[in-house]
Amino acid sequence: MKLRRVWAISRKEFIQIIRDSRSLAMAIAIPVLLLILFGTALTLDVDNVRLVIWDQDKSKESRDFILNFANSRYFKIVGYCDNYTQLQERIDKSEAMMAMTIPVDYSKLILAKQTAPVQLIVDGSDSSTATIAASYAAAIASTYNAQLTTQTLSRFGINPPAGLDMEPRVWFNADLKSRNFIIPGLIAVIMMIIAALLTSLTIAREWERGTMEQLISTPVTSGELILGKFLPYFAIGFLDLLIAIAMAQFIYHIPLRGSLTLLIVLSAIFIAGAMSLGIFISTTAKNQLMASQLAILTTFLPAFLLSGFAYAIYNMPKTIQVITYIVPARYFITILKGIYLKGIGISALWPDVLSLIIFSSIMVLLAKRKFKKKVA
Repeated sequence: MKLRRVWAISRKEFIQIIRDSRSLAMAIAIPVLLLILFGTALTLDVDNVRLVIWDQDKSKESRDFILNFANSRYFKIVGYCDNYTQLQERIDKSEAMMAMTIPVDYSKLILAKQTAPVQLIVDGSDSSTATIAASYAAAIASTYNAQLTTQTLSRFGINPPAGLDMEPRVWFNADLKSRNFIIPGLIAVIMMIIAALLTSLTIAREWERGTMEQLISTPVTSGELILGKFLPYFAIGFLDLLIAIAMAQFIYHIPLRGSLTLLIVLSAIFIAGAMSLGIFISTTAKNQLMASQLAILTTFLPAFLLSGFAYAIYNMPKTIQVITYIVPARYFITILKGIYLKGIGISALWPDVLSLIIFSSIMVLLAKRKFKKKVA
């Protein structure tokens, strides 16, 4: 392999990229837009659950109970109703996700030290959010019951039993903000898509324009041609990575507890594998439209659905769990979360790093082997 030939191909590709300024702008703008769009809109935090209340009792006791929901950051009281029809209409129109009905004899039952039934209606059309919201409501009710019990015992001069005092301690993401683990995973998904999409058009473009025959007639070898086309897009992909890291740090304030150098090195390995996948697709398709469609199909869906970014892998069926082992974004997301949130190094991440290196090596070999210096 001669570096002069590689440089000549790279220089030609750089000139092509600069001339096509719109594609260059899109290559840089798309990751930024995706990171802003998903980073801002995508959240798993359940806050401000809209709640409507039908307080039939309208007593001091019922208002004290309602205050527990009004003072919670998890709930937002959006209105009060006078009958079940109004409750149903508010939920049907998605104006509220939960509705609470306090019976007319609520205060009498509370003062008589009896159980007071309170109905909680939950909109289950969004099952995951409904489950979390219902658990929040149950926690508030449990705390309220404990307060009532303590007050009752105190009136009779009885100290309530100490009971169990569990003190949870959250490591790595103490505030439990979903953004802190969404953004690192999002970087992996975006880089997988962009890297493969950029290089998926390189070889196919040459075939479509009829310039591949001219390249084949030159002394340039297959390896030199692929490497020459790889380097310019690797530089663009690396620039996209640096922009994504800067946005995560300065816009979304994601804590980077690990080594920045290790993050960049391992990201470069991932980008190299993703771009080699794009070149392999390009040499297979020989058509820009087909190549771009294949690139999106083989990167976006697996990276988004089967990498552990959007859905926990351990909750998937066993067959799907086995399939996730061939998705490179799975290992890169684990690496990013480990470096960003846990601050761990290569000693803890080596299985995922090894899998990433194997993926990149296989993709490079496949891309080189698939490209033949001959007219199809």
